[in-house]
Amino acid sequence: METSYSYTVNGHWTGARTGSVSPEEITLPVFFSAPAEFGGEPGHWTPEHMLVAAVASCYLTTFSAMAQNSKLRFLDLELSVHGTLTKDPEGWRFTEFCIQPTITLENDADEDRAIRLMQKAERTCLIARSLSARVLLQPEIQAAEPDLIFAE
Repeated sequence: METSYSYTVNGHWTGARTGSVSPEEITLPVFFSAPAEFGGEPGHWTPEHMLVAAVASCYLTTFSAMAQNSKLRFLDLELSVHGTLTKDPEGWRFTEFCIQPTITLENDADEDRAIRLMQKAERTCLIARSLSARVLLQPEIQAAEPDLIFAE
């Protein structure tokens, strides 16, 4: 088994405080700007959004892999991730990420197991583990609506 992997993203300045980034193996770039509050153009992805999105996407993929491996059946999983940017004497940095997943279970009896898996996903998400900011988890369980449960 491999013990390390490498990922490369190429960036291109497009003017003022804007640019684009794309991984070597993906041809469609992501265009971004500095945040509007830092002189960028409103309505664009920002590096700050991309970092928060990396936490969200990593959590989703980590949890779904763990749920599949443990055979936890769920109907839906949505989440919000809030990143807090704080200015300290050395400059701006993210100090906290709050992950708020909401899962809809097929079986209410799986609630404790789902909470344990959500907590484990927060601890093992490689993006969140790579950050110096504090990571908080605020999970929520939803009961499935009777018409959402599908017969096999």
